[in-house]
Amino acid sequence: MAVTYTSPDGMTHPVPYHHVAMATGTRHIHVAGQIARLADGSPVAPGDLADQVAQALRNTGIGLAGAGATFADVVRLTFYVTDWTPEKIGAVMSGVEAVAAEIGLPSPMPPASLIGVSVLFEPDVLVEVEATAVTD
Repeated sequence: MAVTYTSPDGMTHPVPYHHVAMATGTRHIHVAGQIARLADGSPVAPGDLADQVAQALRNTGIGLAGAGATFADVVRLTFYVTDWTPEKIGAVMSGVEAVAAEIGLPSPMPPASLIGVSVLFEPDVLVEVEATAVTD
């Protein structure tokens, strides 16, 4: 495996992700922000943050697979969530948990950041997910 995860002592515990990823390999894969849309562009779950997180992660997995990678190769995930408030973490984690086994997302997740934004590119888009992976 090209990626090893750790959460060293002295860092906040527990969190649903590892704090550090160490990677060896030569292929860097960057999956652009994925949203809750099907391949034909039709929206998935307008107004439902948990379902949108799940679909955005599915789409991220499709992007990784297209480059010959999986979530086991991911060194960083970034979630952008519109109109962020701390109360939304339950919906985000519900979406992650709903799809994790299906897409092979490890638990804890790879290092991840959640960034609150006022708006994404269309009003019905509640979340966008980016991934960075390294393979041999």
